[in-house]
Amino acid sequence: MLPTVILKGTLIKKSQQKRRTSPCNYKERFFVLDTQDLTYSEQRPGKKPSQKGCIELSRIKCVEIVCSEVPIPCSNKYPFQVVHDNCYLYIFAPDNDCRQRWVRALKEETKCNALLLKYHPNFWMEGRWRCCYQTEKMATGCQEYDPMGYASKKPLPPTPDPQRRLSDPGRRVVVALQNYSPHEDTDLPLHKDQEYILTDSSHHNWWTVQDHRGNSGFVPCMYIAEKSCDNFNRFEWYNKDITRGRAEGLLMTEGKEGAFMVRDSRHAGVYTVSVFTKAPGSNGQKNPRVKHYQIRQSEAEESKFYLAEKYLFSTIPELIQYHQHNAAGLITRLRHPVSQGRESSQSPAELSGQWEVDPAELTLGEEVGSGQFGLVLQGRWRERRVAVKMVRKGAMSEEDFKEEARVMTMLSHCKLVQLYGVCTQHSPMCLVFELMEQGCLSDYLRARRGRMSQDSLLGMCLDVSEGMAYLESNNFIHRDLAARNCLVSCNNVVKVSDFGMTRFVLDDQYTSSQGSKFPIKWSSPEVIKYCKFSSKSDVWSFGVFMWEVYTEGRLPYDNRSNLEVVEALNAGLRLLKPRQAPEAVHLLMEWCWKEKPDDRPSFALLLHELASLSDL
Repeated sequence: MLPTVILKGTLIKKSQQKRRTSPCNYKERFFVLDTQDLTYSEQRPGKKPSQKGCIELSRIKCVEIVCSEVPIPCSNKYPFQVVHDNCYLYIFAPDNDCRQRWVRALKEETKCNALLLKYHPNFWMEGRWRCCYQTEKMATGCQEYDPMGYASKKPLPPTPDPQRRLSDPGRRVVVALQNYSPHEDTDLPLHKDQEYILTDSSHHNWWTVQDHRGNSGFVPCMYIAEKSCDNFNRFEWYNKDITRGRAEGLLMTEGKEGAFMVRDSRHAGVYTVSVFTKAPGSNGQKNPRVKHYQIRQSEAEESKFYLAEKYLFSTIPELIQYHQHNAAGLITRLRHPVSQGRESSQSPAELSGQWEVDPAELTLGEEVGSGQFGLVLQGRWRERRVAVKMVRKGAMSEEDFKEEARVMTMLSHCKLVQLYGVCTQHSPMCLVFELMEQGCLSDYLRARRGRMSQDSLLGMCLDVSEGMAYLESNNFIHRDLAARNCLVSCNNVVKVSDFGMTRFVLDDQYTSSQGSKFPIKWSSPEVIKYCKFSSKSDVWSFGVFMWEVYTEGRLPYDNRSNLEVVEALNAGLRLLKPRQAPEAVHLLMEWCWKEKPDDRPSFALLLHELASLSDL
């Protein structure tokens, strides 16, 4: 009896990498589910389809959606899994309805099989399950598997009446200021810069919005802003009735670099940003003053707000949020909101007292290095060997120092050099770090040239990709990733260093001011051309870092000047494959060096691919 076809259609399949000798890939396949098998084929124009796989339904142990917060690197964003034998097949549907059809049909056909009692609701990535952190791929699942139920079948909150939605002339449009992943079934996910309809703003903290598909749910009100609205009272930076002179007085009294407020201008409906700066004047001396910037609107059909013409935003809160983390044309970033009649918010540069190191407890030893901001000395603190970075006078302001130190206190990962504390009560100020006994990786590689094993080289790349994936997940960018900025511990673990000189950037992008210096030979095309930094420019640098590792510390483009490197990159040329690099590793390097940032992998994906290679 011939099998009966139940479902068929084009989906995207993630490579199973049974041999794991090549980077992970995502390919379109034509899937057919019948009463005996699940098959998938490659469609070839003008030719007979080529079958790429066939799974007997009797071998399937679990079918369920994948719930994950990781970015999906293919066009289909709705993953589900088919577990058979000892394999996990990840399939990506174009929408949730399509995914549910396949999951339900497959569950129906396999409900009498010998099924798993528990399954993993998240991906296997980076050498572990993202849901329960178990490091064995065939480890027992962490969530009970219901062969009759559908984890994806969560009832949406009731949506407003369609007629009201279409005919209500007073509907309010809001824009998402940042992404939001639901914590409850009644929440709605937000995608930065997308528009939503606000249907209820009566709750103090949670508003109800509706997306373009009619799905409705709760979102934190601070994550959205009305597209056309002059009611900013809920934002601490807004001062409704305040004169220019009064604003200057408050900001001068605050006296902190980047203290700012938004106030009404003399013209109705127009707003001004007033910001305090100590930036040097024409004579090179510090010149405390308040600068005023009018918020303008573009003349395009979709009028947008801006302070600097290249940086346009749909809402004023979105504009302020961006410039709180990027100067981008202003004299300084908008760091400390100041409000009339309210206490100004705690400065982000304020450090918790637990981080302050008593100088009497710190013993300094010999110099072990130097950098842009000063010397690095060995030392002892509370019976612990440490590295002490002394900040050279004039290298950075006290406020900048405290802010950068605070950045580092927010980060803790086994593949980042750990900050123990700071000394701010005496000059020079200093940072106290864990001591990495074997020094910087570039020197370490050169000293052992010709004696490094393949496992050691791959392990170094794994260590750094793990640290960078953590920075990426926390919206940090490094901007100077290279072997010289990675350190080696006494047990040969490689950790990322100098990440504290980054900026915390909510939109994952930093545009440097003119004149900033960056290492050309490690820099991506968009950094060289536009001074545009992002996690994807860090990925480019990581490709060069891998090249350094597999050449055992050679300088990239060592026979070319910076100008010649720029010309070569513009011509599409890339570094050659290192002799010791396996083909799979070289493919990862080339993936990092794609011209367009969006074509490059994330660090999470790179870590996954490197971990797969290490399992060989």
